[in-house]
Amino acid sequence: MSVKLAIIYYSTYGTNHRMANIAAEAAREAGAEVRLLKAPETVPADVIAGVDAWQAQAEATSDVPAATVEDMKWANAYLFSAPTRFGVMASQMRAFIDTLGGFWAEGGFAGKPVSAMTSAQNAHGGQETTLLSFYTSAIHWGSVVVAPGYTSPAIFKTGGNPYGYSHTQGADFTEEAKAVIGDQARRLVEIARKLA
Repeated sequence: MSVKLAIIYYSTYGTNHRMANIAAEAAREAGAEVRLLKAPETVPADVIAGVDAWQAQAEATSDVPAATVEDMKWANAYLFSAPTRFGVMASQMRAFIDTLGGFWAEGGFAGKPVSAMTSAQNAHGGQETTLLSFYTSAIHWGSVVVAPGYTSPAIFKTGGNPYGYSHTQGADFTEEAKAVIGDQARRLVEIARKLA
C-alpha cells in the first residue's frame, strides 16, 4: 500500500512552513504521496495585518490549503509542525487538533504513524515539551509515535533533540538542519510503509 502523508504546519513568520517544505520534498523522494497543508488561522485578519512579517507570510502562503478532517481521512501518516508557545504548540495547531474528535472517535488515527517538529525563539524555548505535547495527543488517538531518536548522526550537529526536529527561529537552515528534517520525514515514510 502506498504512503499518503499529510504534513500539517502552522507558521507565523515562515520557519515551520520552510521545515514542512523540506520534509515534503524528502518524503516525496522516498516515494510518499504528500499533501502540504496549514492549520487554519484563528487570529483576526486585522491583527495579522498589523504585523508586517506575519501579513507577508499569510500572503505568501495563501495558496496552501487549510487542513480538514477529509485530509486526515485521506492520509495514513501524519507530520505536524508548529511553533512553540510557552512550552506547548501554537494555539492555531491546538485548535485544529481539537476539531478531530469525531475522526478519533471512529478510530481514524488508530495504528497510523505520527511525527512532529517545532521551533522557538531560542534554543531552550520549550521545544522538547512542545513535541511531547504533540505526542500526548497522538497517544490518545492510538497512533504510533515515530520520533527520530538518535537514528541520524546529523541530529548531534543540530542540538541533539531525539523527539523531533526543532529550529531556533531566525537561524539559517544549514545542510545539517535540512538533513535532520529529511531523515525524520524519510523515517516516517519508512515506518508508514511497514504499517500500511
